[in-house]
Amino acid sequence: MVMAMMRFNQVQPGLEPKEMASRYQATLDLAEYGEKHGFSMVTLEEHHGAPDGWSPSPLITAGAIFGRTKTIAVNLSALLVPLHDPLRIAEDIAVLDLLSGGRFTFIAGAGYRPSEYAAHGKSWADRGKLMDEAVDTMLKAWTGEPFSYRGTTVQVTPRPLTQPHPTMLVGGTAKVSARRAARFGLPFMPAANMPELEAYYYEQCKEHGVQGFCMMPPEHMAHVHVAEDPDKAWAELGRYFLHEATTYANWQTPDIRSAVHSHATTVDELRAEGIYTIVTPDDCVEKSRAAGDAFGGLALHPLVGGMPIDEGWRSVTLCAEQVIPKLA
Repeated sequence: MVMAMMRFNQVQPGLEPKEMASRYQATLDLAEYGEKHGFSMVTLEEHHGAPDGWSPSPLITAGAIFGRTKTIAVNLSALLVPLHDPLRIAEDIAVLDLLSGGRFTFIAGAGYRPSEYAAHGKSWADRGKLMDEAVDTMLKAWTGEPFSYRGTTVQVTPRPLTQPHPTMLVGGTAKVSARRAARFGLPFMPAANMPELEAYYYEQCKEHGVQGFCMMPPEHMAHVHVAEDPDKAWAELGRYFLHEATTYANWQTPDIRSAVHSHATTVDELRAEGIYTIVTPDDCVEKSRAAGDAFGGLALHPLVGGMPIDEGWRSVTLCAEQVIPKLA
């Protein structure tokens, strides 16, 4: 069966509090509905200081989703670990793992926006050192044993349910990220389809004597929106997809690669590019079968770019009623 998942980042241009509250509440409602109708995962992300409110507190969001669901998994892609206190997020993730019964997974990322580091009082130049310290601290913390941390002895409790530790992958698109993952004996997830970096990661794993695992997006990845009339939907909703695409593109630097990095400047260009796609239920079934179990085989983004909540529900409901049952 093709894995169906939903992505949420709670973008709300204008940041009107009542509308933002509705968007967060819709995230929980959609996750609960999705669990009951064949969706197996929700993905979240982290950014700070975005003018549209782009997902600054995903750990809290994950906890709220777990409070409304029983089986659906939540993946955070990515947690910007250098921006956090390592002990604090080790505790938070352990508690998320316990209360969810092991349904929380995350990608540890260093991030790519200097402004986020400045806002959190962190050194952009030291982001690699901060990343290494955070990963090392979390792995030690989750043992439940005392360990030395910044000149003192600390102990983090409670221990997580998932042993030896909650599922953590190291993200990145540079060799330093692949080396970091291998050095810590952790799975690696590039943000784009990069076979050469995958091969380098496995070379590093061999040098460190660890069994590696690399998971990366397919060569062509698309966010899916399901609609009865794609042409009409593009005309009415394309601006929401374009808002997200251009916002994200403006954050990227030439050294960063991403499977969802768009170069479009208009809705027509975005549609032709294929990173965001609007399909009928029947076309969605056909494309999902062709993709099989590939990463992102059926990835909905129902509230993309501040899209009206009712339109997000329409897409998810069509998928739940007319797509997923045919893929079982």
